[in-house]
Parts: sequence; C-alpha cells; structure tokens
Amino acid sequence: MRRVNVACLAALAVMGLSACGAKTEAPETAAAFDPVAATDGDEAALKPVEPADYSDKANWLCRPDMPGPCQTEIDATVVAPDGKLTKEPFAPAADPPIDCFYVYPTTSLDPTPNADMTPGPEEAAVVVQQLARFGAVCRLYAPLYRQVSVPALLQMLDGKSPETNREMAYADVKAAWERYLANDNAGRGVVLIGHDQGAGVLIRLIANEIDGKPVEDRIVSAILPGANLSVAAGQGVGGSFKTIKLCTSSEDLGCAIGWSSFRADKPPPADSFFGAADDKGMEIACVNPADLDGSGGALKAYLPAARVTGQGQDPPEWTTTGEPIETRFVRVPGLLSAKCVSQDGFNYLAVTTNGDPTDARTDAIAGDLIIGGKVQPAWGLHLYDMSLVMGNLVGLVKTESAAYAARAAQQTKAPPEDH
Repeated sequence: MRRVNVACLAALAVMGLSACGAKTEAPETAAAFDPVAATDGDEAALKPVEPADYSDKANWLCRPDMPGPCQTEIDATVVAPDGKLTKEPFAPAADPPIDCFYVYPTTSLDPTPNADMTPGPEEAAVVVQQLARFGAVCRLYAPLYRQVSVPALLQMLDGKSPETNREMAYADVKAAWERYLANDNAGRGVVLIGHDQGAGVLIRLIANEIDGKPVEDRIVSAILPGANLSVAAGQGVGGSFKTIKLCTSSEDLGCAIGWSSFRADKPPPADSFFGAADDKGMEIACVNPADLDGSGGALKAYLPAARVTGQGQDPPEWTTTGEPIETRFVRVPGLLSAKCVSQDGFNYLAVTTNGDPTDARTDAIAGDLIIGGKVQPAWGLHLYDMSLVMGNLVGLVKTESAAYAARAAQQTKAPPEDH
C-alpha cells in the first residue's frame, strides 16, 4: 500500500495532529491514493474548473507588496557544542534580485473536499516553516489554492469517496503563476518551491507550462522535495521533465532539486512512500542541497525550537544545561550531515546525527511521524524535508541568484549574431 495515506498523514503531520492514528489505523485494504497525482480518478477531478482570481490580493498568502505571514519573526538560536546559546537575528533582503514562487503542502483543515480561499492558521504556519527564510534572498509569492483538504483525505482512509477535485488545485496554481508572470515578474529570475502536494502541483505545472518553453529561461531552479520527482535511470533528466535536468552544482541554472529524507540508520522499508519509482527505467531524484552549496554534506538545519505546526513529535531538550530557548528556530552546527543513498530500489537522503558524548547538546532530533504512539518508518523524516536543509537552500539560492545575474549581464553584452 505504498501510497495509501501519504497526503492524509502529511497534512496531519504538517499540523502536528494525530487524527489518522486516533480515528483509524491506515487499513491495509485501503484504496491506493497518490498525493501528487493530477486526479483522484473521480468525475469531479476531470471537470473544467474556473480558477480563483489572483488579481485579488486576498487570494495570496505572501506577496512583497502586502503584509502577511512571511513577515513573521523567525530569529534562531544557535546551540554550540558546549551548550552556549547565541541568538541569530533574521532580516529579509531589502531589494532581492530574484523571486521565489511557493506552493505549500497538504495543510488545510477545511471540512470540504477541497479547501476554500480563506486561509486558516495552518496555512500561515506552514509558510513560516518553509518559506519565510527565503526572504533573505528573494521576493516571496505564495498563492492560496483550493487543495485537497485533510478531512477529505481522512474520509478516503475510511473507505469513503469524497468528491475531491485536483483539477481545482492545479487550475488555481496555474492561474496564480500566469498572473505572477504577467504582472509581477518583469523578466526576473524565479525559484519555484513546493513540498508534498505543493511540489506535486508544481511538477505538473513545470511539465505543462515551463519545460522546453521560452519561460524556462527565467527559472533559476525548482526545489521539489517530498514528491517523487522522477528521471530516467542514470540520466538526471527524462522522467517528470523532458528538458529540465537535475542540478549538479551551485552554478547550474534552470535545474531541479528533489529528495526525500530518512534517518541513515532507518532506511526506507519496502512499503515506503518515497524514493522508489513505479515505472520501469525510471528512478526518483535525490539531489543533496548540502552538496550543492559546498557544505560537503553538513546540514544547515533550522529546526523548530518547540512543538509547532510541521511536526509529528516533540523536539528534544536542545542542551543538557536546561537553558530556555526563546526563538522559534534552533541551529545546531555540526550535529547533522546527509548524503544521497541508492539502496534496495530507493534513492533517498540519508541523515546522520553526529552526536558526541562530550557535547552539551542533544544527540537526537525529532521529525518522525507518530501514529497511535508508534513511529511510522515508511515516512522517514518527510516532516523535516525542508527544515533539515533550510540554511543550505537559502545559501544555494543566493549563489544561484548571482549566477543568474552574471548570465543575464553576459547576454546583454553579447554582440548580435551575423545573418
């Protein structure tokens, strides 16, 4: 049942809830459900949809010309090996040269099969977790969209068939993208960012509207974790996208980055949701942001300091000293590292906790999904896909931005071709 409850549990995990476990254990006989598929196979999913109106700023969570959750305070506390705490203030860039266009994961708790266009605290919370820190390097755009909701997915787990409509979710994101291009982009480079259902919608959008088309030149990169981005085995291209390749260095442009995180000592089990391709000749991408940014696999994680939305379990005590941490996020330099691993048909990001008995810090991190009091190994560290590499990603986008500017300057200086 490799894809039975991915979207449902991801949504609950993003909200820090456990209703999937409390309501019902995921049944072995449940109908398969792909959280990033274009449709659910019902009639409603195939009907044409009138998208939301993105000329109305109320239909955006974040834009640079309006207040929103992306302006929330996101300072961090750096925890040194000796337990010393140092506050790391965050300040967004005053005039960043590129943009970031973000589609959030399954999050909405609306009781309808698809979410409405009125944001709840859950949508605001997830952009604080996954997007706001990119404000150091880009202008932030995050549309609301009528995604498949958590309650609808719970009904699916109960064997019911709510009239979910994935075309609605896709139509909204497509309309938001088109509005952004026509009215906000002005030829700027843009990074596409999504996780879980959001990454799945972006994969479809890129394949349909960007891959191999002129607008591809504006894509700085596409960051798409937790959604099984496929490529032809050994090729780095040719699966989800025809021309867009996987990133191989910090200076690659117009490329894609995908991964799914698991603890190094707990690799994906055979029934895992992430990392294995369904189609023969394909494999799932694993691109390590901590390699691309020159960190040699060292993770620059920004982890939640306390239990907040986005987690399936309580974080540990960060130091043995017991000193309180008053910021939303924690950094633990040197504690975590990762590498891409290919094993038993899975490609995944293997995360190691480098605990040292002499450290005054924790030797463990949270991030596992807990259902009915039990860790769900099929999920790995899906909840922390973005948090584990947030600092690496922000640094990478900064380098990519400079490369994009250099390319644009070179193209401007290039003499016209002779005809």
